[in-house]
Amino acid sequence: MPHHKSAEKRLRQTEKRTAINRARMSRVRTFVKKVESAIATGDKDAAETAFRLAQPELHRATTKGVMHRNTVARKLSRLAAQINAL
Repeated sequence: MPHHKSAEKRLRQTEKRTAINRARMSRVRTFVKKVESAIATGDKDAAETAFRLAQPELHRATTKGVMHRNTVARKLSRLAAQINAL
């Protein structure tokens, strides 16, 4: 446990930020799973719709510092390739 006032504040900030980041990552995973499940069923229209909804969520994770931009670019590229292959 922290003994200094500033360390106690940092602990509070870290806990709050961790909760926010965890929620953001969970949201991203949910959107990606929706795209992947639509691809698995073979429904191209549903997959494209889910992909269009997932894109801004993934980009938001980049701007908020939860995910690296290259990771997001790679995931989007792979999902788009899978959709185009349908």
